[in-house]
Amino acid sequence: MALNRDSVGFLVADISRLMRRAFDQNLKSSALTLAQARALVYVANNEGIRQVDLAELLEVQPITLGRLVDSLEQQGLVERKVDPTDGRAYRLALLPAAAPHLAAIERVIATLREISLRHIDKKHAELVVSALVTMRANLSGR
Repeated sequence: MALNRDSVGFLVADISRLMRRAFDQNLKSSALTLAQARALVYVANNEGIRQVDLAELLEVQPITLGRLVDSLEQQGLVERKVDPTDGRAYRLALLPAAAPHLAAIERVIATLREISLRHIDKKHAELVVSALVTMRANLSGR
């Protein structure tokens, strides 16, 4: 029995893998890894996020995120601040040095968006994005 490689699940997984590869190739000029870039973007979009909550968003173990944040902190891109409501927890804040990295990430994202949506008219591209947002919400229980 042959499984359909053009099913939604296979297509999304293939596209995700290909986009990660293209992202890595396009971000080569940066000192950041894909994992670090993802973490930096999430911190930028969730300023003051608790480290444990960021681990959950990135779907990594807290110890893995700890090493990732250590690296970002050593590069002077983020800082840990003790959570005022829980002295055992840390909240993450961007530092000014993160701005050029975030700009480079945005340029790579724009390039990948252009490449991946090439030959798809604007109306259909908007439908694809809308459908994917709905699928994510459906699967995450939102």
